[in-house]
Amino acid sequence: MFGNLFEEEEEEEGFSSASSKGRVAKGGDEPPPPRGRSNLCGLKNQGGTCYLNSLLQTLLFTPEFREALFSLGAAELGCLEHKDTPGAKVRVIPLELQKLFASLLLVDQQSASTANLTSSFGWNSGEGTNQHDVQELNRILFSALDHSLVGTTGSTFIHQLYHGTIVNSIVCKDCGNISQRQEDFLDLTVCVCGVSSLEEALWNMFVEEELFQGNNLYRCAQCDRLVTAAKSAKLKKLPPFMTMSLLRFSFDFAKCERYKETGRYSFPLSINLQPFCEETDAEDSDYSYELFSVIIHKGGCYGGHYHVYIRDIDQLGKWEPPEEERKPKTQKQSRDEVEQMCEPKLQEDDPLSVITAIIAQEPSKSVLTDQLGQKLMDKIGSSWSKKFRKHYGPIGKFLQSHNEVFMLVSNGTRVALKANPPSPTTEPPGSAKQATNPDPLTPSDPGAAEQHLDLHQKPEPEQTGSHWFDLNDSMVTSIRESDIEKQFQGKESAYMLFYRKTQLHRPSEALHNPQYKIPLNLIQMAQEENIQMQKMREEFEATNNTVELRLHLAPSYRLEGGALQPLSKEMDVSTSLSFDRRKTVGDLRLTIYQKQELWEGDMALTLAKSLPAGLHLYNTLTDDSVSLYSAGVCTNADLFVWNGREVRGATVLIGAEWEPVLLNVVRPSLGEDGDQEEGGGGLEGDEGRGGFENGGPGLKREARGFAGAATLREVREALGEPEGSLLCQEHMGGPRGEQAPGEGGGASGWRVFPPDDMQRTLKELSLKDGDALLVLEPQSFDSSMFARNGDVVTVTTPSDCRWLQVEFGPQGEGGGDGEKEEGRKIKVPASGNMLLCEVKQRAIEELQLQEQISGAPYCLRHVDCTGKLLPPVCEELSVRDAGVRLMTTLTLCPGNAPKASQLFLHFSVGAAPSAGMEMDIIVEKTSTVKECLKTVLDVVGLEGTCWHVRRLDWCEEVGEPIMDEDASLSELKINNGETLVVTKGQLPPKGFLKLYVWLCLDRRHNSEVSMDFNHIGHTQVEAAEELPPLAAGNMAEPRRAGQVEISDEATLEDLKAQVLTLPALQDVCVPTTAFLRVWQLEGRRLARILRGGQLTLKKLKLSSGTDLCLQQLLKEEDLGPRDVMLNVKMGVPGERCFYPPDELVWDAARDSSPRSLRTCLAAHFGLSPDSLLLAKHQLDKHTWEEISNWSHQVSKKKKKRKAESLLGPPFHLKDGDTIGIKNLLIDNKREFLTVEDEQGQQRLRQQAEQRRKGGPVAGSEGVGQQKTGLSKPRKPEVALSINVGVFR
Repeated sequence: MFGNLFEEEEEEEGFSSASSKGRVAKGGDEPPPPRGRSNLCGLKNQGGTCYLNSLLQTLLFTPEFREALFSLGAAELGCLEHKDTPGAKVRVIPLELQKLFASLLLVDQQSASTANLTSSFGWNSGEGTNQHDVQELNRILFSALDHSLVGTTGSTFIHQLYHGTIVNSIVCKDCGNISQRQEDFLDLTVCVCGVSSLEEALWNMFVEEELFQGNNLYRCAQCDRLVTAAKSAKLKKLPPFMTMSLLRFSFDFAKCERYKETGRYSFPLSINLQPFCEETDAEDSDYSYELFSVIIHKGGCYGGHYHVYIRDIDQLGKWEPPEEERKPKTQKQSRDEVEQMCEPKLQEDDPLSVITAIIAQEPSKSVLTDQLGQKLMDKIGSSWSKKFRKHYGPIGKFLQSHNEVFMLVSNGTRVALKANPPSPTTEPPGSAKQATNPDPLTPSDPGAAEQHLDLHQKPEPEQTGSHWFDLNDSMVTSIRESDIEKQFQGKESAYMLFYRKTQLHRPSEALHNPQYKIPLNLIQMAQEENIQMQKMREEFEATNNTVELRLHLAPSYRLEGGALQPLSKEMDVSTSLSFDRRKTVGDLRLTIYQKQELWEGDMALTLAKSLPAGLHLYNTLTDDSVSLYSAGVCTNADLFVWNGREVRGATVLIGAEWEPVLLNVVRPSLGEDGDQEEGGGGLEGDEGRGGFENGGPGLKREARGFAGAATLREVREALGEPEGSLLCQEHMGGPRGEQAPGEGGGASGWRVFPPDDMQRTLKELSLKDGDALLVLEPQSFDSSMFARNGDVVTVTTPSDCRWLQVEFGPQGEGGGDGEKEEGRKIKVPASGNMLLCEVKQRAIEELQLQEQISGAPYCLRHVDCTGKLLPPVCEELSVRDAGVRLMTTLTLCPGNAPKASQLFLHFSVGAAPSAGMEMDIIVEKTSTVKECLKTVLDVVGLEGTCWHVRRLDWCEEVGEPIMDEDASLSELKINNGETLVVTKGQLPPKGFLKLYVWLCLDRRHNSEVSMDFNHIGHTQVEAAEELPPLAAGNMAEPRRAGQVEISDEATLEDLKAQVLTLPALQDVCVPTTAFLRVWQLEGRRLARILRGGQLTLKKLKLSSGTDLCLQQLLKEEDLGPRDVMLNVKMGVPGERCFYPPDELVWDAARDSSPRSLRTCLAAHFGLSPDSLLLAKHQLDKHTWEEISNWSHQVSKKKKKRKAESLLGPPFHLKDGDTIGIKNLLIDNKREFLTVEDEQGQQRLRQQAEQRRKGGPVAGSEGVGQQKTGLSKPRKPEVALSINVGVFR
């Protein structure tokens, strides 16, 4: 309903998440972490299911709903084990909901998965990423439960808990006649716009009357005339649970855009609904409700996130004060007093006295070794290196040489004082007293003194009874009741309110008892799962501890363009570090200190991220006591090592708000080419990044980075532009009457930033990476290229013309025979706002066709480059709205034009239609597939019910059947001009895949050992031309073998066996299916080898319509999950060519480094590894990328840099890649480039030049086409639905 209105923004997660995503998992899948301090379980987000998680948690913490669901047993619901048994009535949705609720209550895990529940809804894996409205889900889920529980004792429990009634009354002011109508509800939708509170909105709904008077009179049935009347509504029946849905999202008809109401809107924690009810003579408790759940939406109208505040009615969780409240200010004051009492007198020239005093004043009597230097600087105002290193050496050696005073604990990460120092000069004051003082509360113990002072403080009053928690997907935290007021307004505000009657009381045995009224079988299931999970955690912790970090050292970077740039762009300046994720941040800091012995002063570790503009810093790791896992540091994380303040004298601002933005700065240019392409602003398709590149006639662009919090004025100053210069942004559209950018083909529009925007930041102006910024000086408007109209600047070229050409020929079809009579043409003046019906009428008048086509319907249609007529354009729309470009040709053809609510479709019966042989039909977009099928059958005169509809696939062949015959054409995203095929027969069962099979002939072998293609018809050989050359080096001549339909539960072995039954493979003889290799094609190229003969096609992630390529082998093959099949070619010594390629299977499971590949190749060819030079062939670029072993000379004290993986960046080796090899012992030519590569590069340059000039690209067939825009389109709107079986 709302499409991606509530899309969750990735940037909101930032680096705060402790997600295990990307962490090394050597021992298998990581078990879920146990519950947190709240002892409550969260729900995993499947990518966009925060709306579902918030509602499920609310239902879980509604005890009456939970217990009514658990009261339904297997006798009524069935068993999940029998859900696939034919004829068994298993109510899957309530069973999965029971299972999920039991898991949330009893299983010791931080978060539970909703995958099984959403699968019972009929959702596929992609549905979990779609965004929906939680208010809509609330109604659809209740409806699905009602249908699922038909015929059971729980069939009415939704009605009993949530059903209420509103009575609408209209009172005639003349005769007093009352007309009433009752209306049922499960939730109340209340207005937010124009009101300030929930009580005010309810007052407007149920107390205020609406008068029908003046021109808006009411016809009274008793008076039988128009009279003055008053309309009102009252609550007639109140449910035990009242749900309030707040209308936060509205539409601004003036601006034609959505917006979110973020103003203050208060709601009470308890409410009395008596003033809004029809009957008010009951007790007050019958009308009293208390708030127990608030679903909150954070973000704007085009992106955000849901979470929920819930009151724990049964007190199942463990509530504790929020973290910021756990340490009152008085404790800090007491600690300062104790530190002053315990601080010894310093002898600043004696390092032993200084360090002893620092350690003695710590409550734990120990200090992290990597923090000792900072504390030393804070104490004496100088670092160890400057004051003591010259005489005493490094601080680590100093501590080790005084082992009679200091000792290292916690694996050497902390330094502490020994209990009885031998020298009285090093003994801190008060330590002797501490050893003999029996009173533990003397001031000599800072921690004890702090505790003693706290005895006189008044304790913080704790909440009693039920507590509130914030359940945010997997995270559950404690909150105070007062925190709810923070959700009255702002971008993060309340969206749904749940109230329960105060009369509902919980039994004492339900409190603190999560097993209350849970069936025994679910309790046993949870206990077994806890045992299994504990075993998994123990195994995982024993094998998975290491994360790979990339360290970026500050001396290797400089600040430029709002981001950090490496000093050397030719080499990688980062350093790899393997570290135990269970160790603390302090341990990591100490390790880095030891590796960087020359480092002086502070050391700050900050999480960083590589952005298009450069390296940006986010949050600094300040708590040395937390582990890397808790700090959210995962594998492949970037850490910037610096002093926390500046880099090379420049202050660095960190955080998401300072994220740099890479803009394309566009300036006027005289241009050097006289033969420039026509067509306007010239900014489309230009993706230049480095230096200046022509952005079209008279424009050039440059990629520049700026801090996201920089203002436009600061950007102008950074560009060196004078004060009067104008900054403009691409104008993506305007109100009716204005020219849109590019309209007319030779003009582009730019919006001038007003003076007020010069003080706004790039983030506030929503400028993002890749956006264009036009810079104009005042004298630029002296040129005819630039024209300003208000705040819009138009860049005009001589090709800016406004017309449409209409052609009328004696035949209805365009193209075809070149000898036919040429049609009559006329140019009609047109603009983007002109209706197409006016264009047609003018064309008929200009061509004088009034008498010739009198009474016959005609429409306007485009003709493609092959001469085929495209669907008629909708004549109710304007030229711009219909997507018709000016300066193009339309053909006047017989036939009706579709309306805006209709679709023009082609169809055929039985098989894929031949060119020009399909029939046409116009249907409503809201028509279902079944209705469309009936209309088609009526048109062609067919009868019967054994027909179904299929769509054409990308290669214009009959594709997948449309399974949901009750879905509308718009829901299935059937577009104008699509071709449907009516096929005889019933619909195939669900879960079957339609796979297309291609055959690949091996170049290396003759026809005796290769597949026999002699029986393949000529048409099939021609079909092979549709597939471009494959990526694998040994294959050519791909030929179409046919298609198979197979269950997704079938194994890869079953697929191979079924493929061998195709007619094209009848003469192929293989001993076993292990002699066949199956490739998956992606983008018409070999992508991966399917491996694992016993794996199902579903686990191999094959979808219907996938193209597979079959290759015959000379020996059996059983590839492992980490084996890589490479084509290796040895270079001919002294020549610019290679010997024929060989296939090599490289085991990258244990080691995927360049040295491992080099060793494998050396063993294959019988050569020395050190004599081989390797390179990967980039087929699409016709270049070779040399593979080095990345070994560097390092000092003995430093560890050798770990070799990087070839499976990752920058090489990304995969099946079918070509590796070139040079034997340096006999070949002194290190160049891999061949003559064929140079010819390929020349072709690419010619194609790029033709694209730049706007001409057709020979042989490209759409490959590498220019992009028409840089903005990422939003996801299409998808309707929310839950599929339920029939149980009546």
